[in-house]
Amino acid sequence: MRLRGPLSHLSFRPTSSFSYWLRVSSCARTYASVATAIKPKPTEGDAPVYPSYNLSEADEKRLRFQRNIGVSAHIDSGKTTLTERILYYTGRIRDIHEVRGRDNVGAKMDSMELEREKGITIQSAATFCDWVATMPDTGEKEKYAINIIDTPGHVDFTIEVERALRVLDGAILVLCAVAGVQSQTTTVDRQMRRYNVPRISFINKMDRPGANPWRVINQIRTKLKIPAAALQVPIGVEDQLRGVVDLVRWKAIYNEGEKGTTIVESDEIPAEVIDLAKEKRRELIEQLAEVDDEIGELLIMDEDPTTAQLTCAIRRATVGLKFSPVFLGSAVKNTAVQPLLDGVCTYLPTPSEAIMTAHDISQPTSAPPVPLVAAAAAPLVALAFKLEEGRFGQLTYMRVYQGSMRKGQFIYHARTGKKVKVPRLVRMHSNEMEDIDEIGPGEICAIFGVECASGDTFTDGSTTFSMTSMYVPEPVVSLALKPLGQETPNFSRALNRFTKEDPTFRVHIDKDSKETIISGMGELHLDIYAERMRREYKVECVTGKPRVAFRETISQRADFHYTHKKQTGGAGQFARVIGYIEPMEKDEETGKDVAFENSVIGGNIPTNYIPGCEKGFYEALEKGSLSGNPISGCRLVLTDGAFHSVDSSELAFRLAIIGAFREAFAKAAPLILEPIMTVEVVAPSEFQSAVIGGINQRRGTIVDSEIREDEFTAIAEVALNDMFGYSSALRGVTQGKGEFSMEYKTHLPVMPQVQKELETSYKKTMPQSKK
Repeated sequence: MRLRGPLSHLSFRPTSSFSYWLRVSSCARTYASVATAIKPKPTEGDAPVYPSYNLSEADEKRLRFQRNIGVSAHIDSGKTTLTERILYYTGRIRDIHEVRGRDNVGAKMDSMELEREKGITIQSAATFCDWVATMPDTGEKEKYAINIIDTPGHVDFTIEVERALRVLDGAILVLCAVAGVQSQTTTVDRQMRRYNVPRISFINKMDRPGANPWRVINQIRTKLKIPAAALQVPIGVEDQLRGVVDLVRWKAIYNEGEKGTTIVESDEIPAEVIDLAKEKRRELIEQLAEVDDEIGELLIMDEDPTTAQLTCAIRRATVGLKFSPVFLGSAVKNTAVQPLLDGVCTYLPTPSEAIMTAHDISQPTSAPPVPLVAAAAAPLVALAFKLEEGRFGQLTYMRVYQGSMRKGQFIYHARTGKKVKVPRLVRMHSNEMEDIDEIGPGEICAIFGVECASGDTFTDGSTTFSMTSMYVPEPVVSLALKPLGQETPNFSRALNRFTKEDPTFRVHIDKDSKETIISGMGELHLDIYAERMRREYKVECVTGKPRVAFRETISQRADFHYTHKKQTGGAGQFARVIGYIEPMEKDEETGKDVAFENSVIGGNIPTNYIPGCEKGFYEALEKGSLSGNPISGCRLVLTDGAFHSVDSSELAFRLAIIGAFREAFAKAAPLILEPIMTVEVVAPSEFQSAVIGGINQRRGTIVDSEIREDEFTAIAEVALNDMFGYSSALRGVTQGKGEFSMEYKTHLPVMPQVQKELETSYKKTMPQSKK
């Protein structure tokens, strides 16, 4: 049998183990591809043929009951609170502690002291738990193993969400029942799409005044552009929330007992919600009919789908990234969290259902990706997705895609080929560890004592496979950082650790001022690291005024004909280069907006000098002549030149290109670009005019606004340079009731007068000889 569509490269042969799969799940026919042998696509020429591997019966049984999920959302939507309830109901923790609790304990997943103080998640944290789920189609109870990663909501720590979603098979997208889809929700949605992660939506805070789940579901459809429908209807509203009606099983579900531990199910639907429940069940079927053929046919025939048909259709559409089932509840009031866990087990994919591919580094980059299969007998392929400095050295979080890893085993670093031993293998429970001897495919673990970078692949040495790395956004804010008093080794030790752990945190020494400059995703991002240096490394630091990551670019083509000559006694330096520079659009595939092209023919510049020309171009891009910032959006094409048999060298051509570029740059109508941020402000409606006036004062453009009851949301695009100090200004005009979030959008040219100011201030910092 062959499957059609995106899983067409998978095939299966009926085996005795497949019949086991059929007995375990009534939806198995939809996912016959799980018990497959991977067959590589036929390729032309001498392309290698990779051995195929079948899932064993033990693999199938284990993966069938395995889920890897992330919890992601906008700031203050209740991610950590929800994860705390999940851990409590699954028996992983004995007591519930609030994010900002009075008992000074704090939530389990916020293990860092700073997280508990500020009430925000800074680092993603991994844990695992077991849950006995009720199957909607059969009513049977089955035990599942769930790996969970709780991620931050603040845009400054977006890399934590990025690397978590890179290795997960499914996710819970948490939304606030009052605020709905917010700016960071859109960012998380984009990250889930980047890595093809199916999601369940959970509308939290249903106990809050003004909670309106139907408006939020409509926003998911319109703003996030994904079909969605509620699988539940709330019983009671706001502070009267008592439970939910399950529209798939048609049962009323209540949480009773202390902390909602007792689940009471009833076939009797309360009279006040029965009409709404019938309407929303019909809406669920209609939404599914648009994305699933089987439900579509039943709707045309005017037949009501059975519970099993509805369950299978929701799972098919969710795993196929066509639909998001929506659950409702209140984590802080301990309501409807257990049905959400049942939904995770029922509707999100197993590790073997996720399409996993690697690149064979022995083949050219254009070679087709190699499909992986989550079989324990297959060669090991594991991705290091997060690094952390632990008490016992570097802790490396890993996702095993295929094969298995044992304590004491030798593994190979795919990039360097270096052989390393696994000295200690652990499973993480926030900041606690549980030692294990072996980990199988589809699992998340951590190892000690292995030197690597985030995004590196490890194998058992029998393959040359490498996983693609994650997307890393460019920093937008910089600060000068210097220690108070005499510099100690801890200063550089801390910076080395932070740059290794966080790819969005960069450090460099300014060539002119000799200051240490740290760069990151926002003011909070850099403030947190400065605070961590004080607490964890006992290094008091002083930070300078935040500096925006300006860029320089060109707006038109300019030709160059440049000769570099230098006579110093003996062999001199000679190089002539001819060509042009021109503006370049960003390449969507590679993300690059600078390029060097060699169009020299006839050997006028020997090929061994071309690498020197390319080095010179990239060196010239590091510092523009207008404001000293990096240059982007530029292509250099080298068309001709000349050389001297004695005086020419790679150094001469490198210096010639740098001189030629600077000369041409001045003639190409250069511009300074500034980062533009998407800013979302939420405040009480009475302060709407003051908030919009404040954004206008900062040269912001209002893109969208929404008013709901006593609150309003404004979305604007504002230059980052104008946003410093906005938090205190917003608190001032809204009596402390307003809040805002920012996300980088793009770089755009600055105003002419601003460009003039930046050029003037840069010239003042230059030595007299260079002015």
